[in-house]
Amino acid sequence: MDALIFTLMSGAERGMRAQQIHANNLANLETGGFRADLELATSKAVNTGYGYDARHMSQLQANSVASREGVLRQTGQDLDVAISGQGYFAVQFGEGEAYTRAGHFVVDQDGQLTLDGRAVLGDGGPIVLPQFTRVEIASDGVISIQSPGTTEMQQVDRLRLVKPDAAEVTKNPAGLIVARNGQPFAADETVAVRSGHLEGSNVSAIEEMIAVMNLTREFEIQMKLYRAADGMAETGNRLVGT
Repeated sequence: MDALIFTLMSGAERGMRAQQIHANNLANLETGGFRADLELATSKAVNTGYGYDARHMSQLQANSVASREGVLRQTGQDLDVAISGQGYFAVQFGEGEAYTRAGHFVVDQDGQLTLDGRAVLGDGGPIVLPQFTRVEIASDGVISIQSPGTTEMQQVDRLRLVKPDAAEVTKNPAGLIVARNGQPFAADETVAVRSGHLEGSNVSAIEEMIAVMNLTREFEIQMKLYRAADGMAETGNRLVGT
């Protein structure tokens, strides 16, 4: 009987945590460049030793990221950039770097190219733009500016673009993409970008709602089975006591 209870408890907990993951995905439906979290359940032994071989619980981990592309929206802004195909922009995070698909870049008062307050990384580190009257970002990530009083465009830096496999990435507490092994990814020159565009979230509202409804039904079934197991336990106790 206790093996059944372990199974039911594990299933109910997995359902509750999975609902939280899908609820977070739905909450970021309109967040630019957001990557949906995927639920991943693994088996975990309850204990070790004689008599516990059949006692396992599921362990849910929201550390897989959906790699499909979001819809591109044209903005016409020179510093709005979207990645065409697979890949990520690199931004500074603490002492290292993290990655994102969001590309609404802003130049701060010091000329540094930033994204949500974090420095955008180029070939040599954080990108700092000299004073300019015009800026262009080419499809290969090369940034060129037109300085005041000049007519020609001058290359100043290049966006650091990476293209890791989906199995190599996860999310950090800030919601940014990071490497599972903690090491920075190598730059990939095959990654292409589109200036004047922004990418939306890759969350599918229909898929997330269906997943939430299915999880709700599964949780209800687990609770019904739990009540049935409780009733069988009470019946067994009465039989033993007679």
